[in-house]
Amino acid sequence: MNGLDHFLFGIYPYIALSVFLLGSLIRFDRDQYSWKSDSSQLLRAGQLRWGSNLFHLGVLFLFFGHSVGMLTPHFLYERFISAGDKQLMAMVSGGVFGVLGFIGVTILLHRRLVDERIRATSKTTDIVLLALLWLQFALGLGTIPLSAQHLDGGMMLKLAEWAQRIVTFRGGAVELLEEASWVFKTHMFLGMSIFFIFPFTRLVHVWSGFGTLAYVVRPYQLVRSRRLGMSPRASASRRG
Repeated sequence: MNGLDHFLFGIYPYIALSVFLLGSLIRFDRDQYSWKSDSSQLLRAGQLRWGSNLFHLGVLFLFFGHSVGMLTPHFLYERFISAGDKQLMAMVSGGVFGVLGFIGVTILLHRRLVDERIRATSKTTDIVLLALLWLQFALGLGTIPLSAQHLDGGMMLKLAEWAQRIVTFRGGAVELLEEASWVFKTHMFLGMSIFFIFPFTRLVHVWSGFGTLAYVVRPYQLVRSRRLGMSPRASASRRG
């Protein structure tokens, strides 16, 4: 492994995560009015409905699937499912939702680039972000044929171990990627880069989505009727 690999997969993950967390916090503290998705639905709703629904369906499944699959230690599930079967399940489900997300982001990117009104109101970061997401979906789908060459789950276990060592601050993470294809590495680097630019784009509205979960445990709001403070005469006159 050369020095570039050690930087990209040993140091850069911490840089990206630090910018992701601190940048999001600073933006929320200083620029809350920009904490939104900047919808362009009023300009054109048809493509947005299909593109946004497909994109969100794909990206949410893949985000949680990657998080659980990569960060769950092997010994917790090896009694229930083998590494090979887990990889096959990941290939099938990831392929299905990856295609859905890829179609969705393609529609959204086409909409931004082709529609003159939407392009005129789009920020540069909007187009760059969609282009990066399009490339990320394409790279993710490109890893499926490579994964089919390692159906024993060996490469998947190495990639998962890399992620677990990174988040637990353990050494030896970079060496696990020595045999990984450039497609895997590019996919991983681009994923970290999306976290890096996250606070500077419309992606920050994702935090608001997670924030709504707080309403599940929020106590009920007590609303009192204004008539409680009225005198019987005033109440009677209003009924009349």
